[in-house]
Amino acid sequence: MSDLRALLGIEHPIILGPFGGLSSTALTAAVSDAGGLGSFGLYGYDGDRIRATGAELRSLTDRPFAVNIWLPRGDEVEPNPQHTVFAQALEPFYEAVGVEVPGRPERYTPSLDEQLDAIWEIDPAVLSVVFGVPSDALVEEARRRGVRIVGTATTVAEAVALAAAGVDAVVATGAEAAGHRVSFLRPAEESLVGTFALIPQVVDAVDVPVIAAGGITDRRGAAAAFALGATGVQVGTAFLATAESAANQAHRDAIRSTAADETVLTRAMSGRLARGARNRVVRAIEASGTIAPFPMQNWLTGRFRTAAGEQNLGALQSLWMGQAAPLVRHETAADVFAELLAGVPGAP
Repeated sequence: MSDLRALLGIEHPIILGPFGGLSSTALTAAVSDAGGLGSFGLYGYDGDRIRATGAELRSLTDRPFAVNIWLPRGDEVEPNPQHTVFAQALEPFYEAVGVEVPGRPERYTPSLDEQLDAIWEIDPAVLSVVFGVPSDALVEEARRRGVRIVGTATTVAEAVALAAAGVDAVVATGAEAAGHRVSFLRPAEESLVGTFALIPQVVDAVDVPVIAAGGITDRRGAAAAFALGATGVQVGTAFLATAESAANQAHRDAIRSTAADETVLTRAMSGRLARGARNRVVRAIEASGTIAPFPMQNWLTGRFRTAAGEQNLGALQSLWMGQAAPLVRHETAADVFAELLAGVPGAP
């Protein structure tokens, strides 16, 4: 635990889960200012937006913070003629929020190189990665710049691969966790290991600090993670429900009212497996059987999800949440942090 704190330059081994699309600089700064590691998800951000985000974070906190990127897996589709077919299948949802069926863009996401160029400029304390193993060149550049690299694993084999690549720490994320299952060695459906089973096995298998994620929302979950050998905890859902997050009221209300067995692992919203509430749009897309590959599906649903979020229409949003959502109690980041800290061994 002390090694993780020294490694990341933080006071307490509590890390904010990075939310691709739902991160806010206010929440990131709040967690960093509390002595933990605030994180900001940069999925879909181009270079200019990353630079602007970095500048805003620097204006809000002088503490260490992390940024998160998705590594390419090699199976991502580029815009192609099928875009129109899949867009038309989602036409009822565009109509429901008053936006036109979107045409085909030049690209769905910025390149990794564009993102990294901007990330090196904003100079975060930590770069966390999901969906793969960072390249030797990425790890070497991070080391040269003094940026710590944290990888994310859903299985023991993935954790071993990350440690062998030279990451500074591994997030071991159980199947209970909210959002995308970031598996990369085997299909996500074949990598659904629960947090309590995963953490001690990863701790036994690697020689770098292990950060537990998935199903941790209060002092009990935090204490359990440390008892299993973790040196830190990464928490998403509990922070996502706070006033500082970018989630709207409909999403926050859903977190507090959705039973654990009412969350679902689905490809409906992005084309990749992710955990959230089975709301109207998820049920309808799954029933249609028409789901575009990633990132086409993510881009297409994003056009109506953004408008639905602005209109506070939870039935048409991605309501990401983990299976411990019913345990969420607190309204502010400070209160969530204090609750988690009460479960950290030896914390004041």
